Amino acid sequence: MTHRYYQALSKITKILSLRLDLESCLKAVVAHLDDVVPWDKAEITLFLAELDSFQFYAVESKLSDPLLRADCLIHRKGSGIGWVYENREPHVRTNLQESQLFVEDYTYCKEGLSRMVTLPLLVGDKCFGTFNIGCVEGGHPVEDEIDFLSQIATILGLLVSNELAHEQLDGIDKEFSNETSKVVQVVKEQPVSSGGMVGQSKALKKVQSLAQIVAHTDSSVLITGETGTGKELLARYVHTLSPRCHRPFIAINCAGLPSGLVESELFGHEKGAFTGADELKLGRFELANGGTLFLDEIGEMPQSAQSKLLRVLEDGQVDRVGGKESILVDVRIIAATNSDLKCAISDNRFRVDLFYRLHGFPIVLPPLRDRPTDIPLLAQYFLDRICAKFQLSCSEINPESLERLMRYSWPGNVRELQNVIQRAAILSESSVLVVDDSHFCSLESLAPSPVSLLSGHTLREVEKNKILQALEQANWRIDGQYGAAKLVGLNSSTFRSRLKKLGIQRQAKK
Repeated sequence: MTHRYYQALSKITKILSLRLDLESCLKAVVAHLDDVVPWDKAEITLFLAELDSFQFYAVESKLSDPLLRADCLIHRKGSGIGWVYENREPHVRTNLQESQLFVEDYTYCKEGLSRMVTLPLLVGDKCFGTFNIGCVEGGHPVEDEIDFLSQIATILGLLVSNELAHEQLDGIDKEFSNETSKVVQVVKEQPVSSGGMVGQSKALKKVQSLAQIVAHTDSSVLITGETGTGKELLARYVHTLSPRCHRPFIAINCAGLPSGLVESELFGHEKGAFTGADELKLGRFELANGGTLFLDEIGEMPQSAQSKLLRVLEDGQVDRVGGKESILVDVRIIAATNSDLKCAISDNRFRVDLFYRLHGFPIVLPPLRDRPTDIPLLAQYFLDRICAKFQLSCSEINPESLERLMRYSWPGNVRELQNVIQRAAILSESSVLVVDDSHFCSLESLAPSPVSLLSGHTLREVEKNKILQALEQANWRIDGQYGAAKLVGLNSSTFRSRLKKLGIQRQAKK
């Protein structure tokens, strides 16, 4: 597809990722169709097995008097919609005014339509209905139009499938109570895990839903979130659900690439390409051919490599260092960062064109403090794994410790929670795990003093006071070796997030 189709598809995908209802989804789709595909009527139909018919579930029309409206029914037999449903492939009628192949074509003809493109809403082998695009102007659509509409139909099919799968869960998806008895009850239940992501909160379910939607497409994915939230875990989850699941998943940390060997690591090199290149080396793109390449900490990639990465993403070809011929590769890109790429663009540290190429389908991983109801499940999940690994006797967490875990702000997110549980389990002499303040060693500078605990200060208050002290000490400078973020042991993006969460703002000097 050409660039304008990709631009429109990116916009549509971003809107559909908001998990809107189907009527709103269709409105969002047609809002971006005019520039790339001619249309006068758009429809989503769903198959009703008990009636052996299709319901027109959502309809958008430019026609003055559409006859087939939302909630209309059409029988499967003899219909073009039924043909697409049974054959699992698109069907195009190019001149409805002269030829009516199916029963609904007579109505389309009366509406004034000449062309109708009908595409299946498929997830795997299951078809949920159709996506129909009609046009007053007849003739064959160009090949890119069918590819473009097929991509949209795929996403709509996944949305329908996902909504049906979560229909019952949405009805019972309530936040856990903070009462100790209910927290204990939650921990006794089996944690819900998808691709290693444990939890039942709405925030996590939304992330999982987005991953399930995009997995079956080849769209690039940009995962953002604080350090320790599980970005690589989510990337592997997307890969596992994708058609590429049986092909390689190759992960590379862009921040860890030696500055002089970035091209060699990504694109490979020929024997003798430079001093020390004693043999042919395949780059990460070639190793991931047919599968998924995960570019972690993409914001830290050197600018010299960004332009060459952009070329590979646009052309699908890599040039080994010292090579004379380009090599075709078929790789799905998932990138991740805990930094603000828009700020990096403003500072001329990241290419804006590369950002838009990677930003095909953004997913934001919430910090652990924004999904506190998942903390008891995660804590028990880590405890079970750690005890099995180290042959420890702990089997449960006492209620007071669970409350302490849920009150803590977790600047290190899930990774920090795992470390705290491991530390407490190793030190525990009882079958019931007790987590006290001494186990929160990753933020020693923020640990409460005996005086603050005796005075009844919460961990949040102590953290806020310590951050304010660090800011004053650093003269409100955040970044750099002597910045406040360095003083409290956090990276700059996480530190700024804590400032916002704690409501800390610098007061204007009088």
